Amino acid sequence: MSIKKLIQKYNQLAIVFLLGFFVCLNCTAQKANPWKEMKLITKSIKQTSFSSQTYNVVQFGAKANTDLDHTEIFRKAIKECNERGGGVVLIPAGKYKTGPIHLENNVNLHIEENAELLFSTNPKDYPLVRTSFEGTECMNYSPMIYAYQKTNIAVTGKGILNGQAKNENWWQWAGKGYGHIKGAPSQQDPENRDALVAMGENNTPVSERIFGEGHYIRPNFLEFFECDTALIEGIKIIDAPSWVIHPMKSNNIIVDGVTIESHGPNNDGCDPEYSKNVWIKNCTFNTGDDCIAIKAGRDGDGRRVGMPSTNIVIQNCKMIDGHGGVVIGSEISGGVSNVYVENCVMDSPELERAIRIKTNSKRGGIIENIYVRNLKVGTVKEAVLKLNMFYAIYGDQSGTFIPVIRNVSLENVKVKNGGKYAILANGYEQSPIENVSLKNVTIDKVETNFSLKNVKNIHFKNTKINGKKIRD
Repeated sequence: MSIKKLIQKYNQLAIVFLLGFFVCLNCTAQKANPWKEMKLITKSIKQTSFSSQTYNVVQFGAKANTDLDHTEIFRKAIKECNERGGGVVLIPAGKYKTGPIHLENNVNLHIEENAELLFSTNPKDYPLVRTSFEGTECMNYSPMIYAYQKTNIAVTGKGILNGQAKNENWWQWAGKGYGHIKGAPSQQDPENRDALVAMGENNTPVSERIFGEGHYIRPNFLEFFECDTALIEGIKIIDAPSWVIHPMKSNNIIVDGVTIESHGPNNDGCDPEYSKNVWIKNCTFNTGDDCIAIKAGRDGDGRRVGMPSTNIVIQNCKMIDGHGGVVIGSEISGGVSNVYVENCVMDSPELERAIRIKTNSKRGGIIENIYVRNLKVGTVKEAVLKLNMFYAIYGDQSGTFIPVIRNVSLENVKVKNGGKYAILANGYEQSPIENVSLKNVTIDKVETNFSLKNVKNIHFKNTKINGKKIRD
């Protein structure tokens, strides 16, 4: 081994050692300098690397702006690219109709500017794959773009990925609004979502949780399942059936410069779940649900997997419409730690909260070490910071798994209109929300400063709300 390679290997080992050292520190206290740790995390994330060999889909029979189904054409191009050692599968300008696209190792699917993929709205075009729905694993319709246990993969370019999910297509399956007709089948029917959640609770093998046709559970749009070293860069995604970008049980994921415009039901922009070393940067989110929502499994199924989401870095993003800008939960049973948010802008009368953590005693989970700095907020509806251990949107969400929320820090935050509350926090008496700090935070206008229940160790430094300095 050359001296240069020895030095590179030594540096990599040093970074791994330092990360391990930080993880072993006492988690019940705020980190001394979390932003140094963040830089170590971003340096440690593996980058994709591809051969320059290009496989233009036109050479495989693709014809833009026609009614041709390109599913098999794209599959052949990806297969040949993979078998020849990898490279770029190029989709040039034009519109292309297709079913699901499944990536292989060492393939960069590149959608050129002015290219648009129009994904089929016929559920029968989507085979069953191992996936998940709202935090419970199952066999369900394939996502539009999918990779399972792959390494070194990418979706890049300036093109558009169009899920065509509006109303009478996938969205009506949500069961209310979005074109749903009363009495028509939907995910709300007992044999659909409720049946899946029960399977998760009963530890039914995932291979036996068979849904798909006849069950009306919407697929996610772009899902990397148990993948390592992946890049999603530059593309625009519109009108997804459900969650838009979903790294699931994956490691070393970069989402860079992506634009998401999707206002359907459960249209979260990016949902890292059971994943680590995820870097989301330079993106724009305009969504029908949370802009970014960090997940870790639902209830019994989340505890079965027992895999936290950790080392999530979010930088230089813009959040427009959404239920929350950066959200943790509610599918969070495996826990979330080490989240870093910096240099983001959030602003819309339809954005409900800036930073939000949501869980309950059915979910449980430990949520800790959440750091936010250099945040600019124009308008939010409900709260700048919302921490809720009693989240419930439907049905009884109480149980015996009392959650933990600790170590949440906001620094250098400017808010014009904070809505109803600066901080809305609700913890358990036996498990109070611990260690919340605001430093250099200015909220020009808000109806009520705080609504705090069972919050322990909350601190303010150089913080002003409605023109008045706030003290501990």
